[in-house]
Amino acid sequence: MKEQTIAFIGLGLIGGSIARRLKRFSPEIKIMAYMRTRAKLEQAKADGVVDVILDGIDEKLRECDVIFLCTPVEYNAQYLALIKPFLKEEAMITDVGSTKTSIHEEVTRLGMDRFFVGGHPMAGSEKTGYEHSNDHLLENAYYIVTPSFMESDSTKEAEENRSRCDRLVGIAKAIGAIPMVLDYHEHDKVVAAVSHLPHIVASSLVNLVKDSDNAQGTMKQVAAGGFKDITRIASASPEMWEQICVTNSGPIARMLEDYIASLTQILDQVKAASHPALHRLFEDSRAYRSSIAERERGVLASEYSFSVDIVDEPGSISTLSVILAAKGISIKNIGINHNRERGEGALRIIFYQKEAMIKAREQLEKYHYDVGP
Repeated sequence: MKEQTIAFIGLGLIGGSIARRLKRFSPEIKIMAYMRTRAKLEQAKADGVVDVILDGIDEKLRECDVIFLCTPVEYNAQYLALIKPFLKEEAMITDVGSTKTSIHEEVTRLGMDRFFVGGHPMAGSEKTGYEHSNDHLLENAYYIVTPSFMESDSTKEAEENRSRCDRLVGIAKAIGAIPMVLDYHEHDKVVAAVSHLPHIVASSLVNLVKDSDNAQGTMKQVAAGGFKDITRIASASPEMWEQICVTNSGPIARMLEDYIASLTQILDQVKAASHPALHRLFEDSRAYRSSIAERERGVLASEYSFSVDIVDEPGSISTLSVILAAKGISIKNIGINHNRERGEGALRIIFYQKEAMIKAREQLEKYHYDVGP
């Protein structure tokens, strides 16, 4: 990869994070980028992430070995036709969209199957934009790779696409992600269940509470850990999620119908005060949820954090910070828990890496701090 030229069409949170990590992996890589907001491209160049700012889709793309489409999902498909005249023979096009069927269908319509390999880095944040990107966002996150051909295909174009698929798998590994190759139809079914439906549920729950709250905003004021945990993702980009729902409407609609049916069943059980059914609901969900490894990173990046119980008095936070700083432990964020419904301590400390979190826990426990979950 050291001699490669890579272009980014769109340089937001995901594109910016991939570009940063590629530069960290191999500073010799030449990175070009184009997006509507020129100021952000200028910042990326000042940061040393971007080498060449593109004025549009033009002849400069003929230099590129890899082109990343990192705009909203509907726009990614529209850029394909613009890019097609400027592809060199060995080039690969990929995207980072969270729905795959629509763009693969457009690729086939344009006769670009051998060039295109779909990609979906399953990491992110409530915050968007290049300014929130970093070079470790995709560490240990699944990177779904969707080839344009089935395994059974044996044509020359299929072989070329498999070669490009292997290249994208290599890029995913290079940036610290965990590649997983899936058929694009299967991908859209999977993410409808584990990513898209949860966003719809979170957004609808937030709106339900907003509409049900009293004039004093009591629900909002006392909203605690459970509510915040399951609605955190509702803060994501409305434009992005509108397009996701439109481009993956079939799988999402089928999953949403199943979910509504399950809620109707639960409603009946609640009305009937059915102890066995309700117990089974929570028992089964707890067992399955506990089987999901916490170390894996899904659509939103894992948060390396824990709570600490301290006395609310002047200097207490400073003392804790000095203890961690003395061991070279960097803190990403620190905040006060206003609600401790799950037995959490007074402070919540967030770290950049898991290793820092583990080291900090050991250090604070050595000083007899009560460190919680």
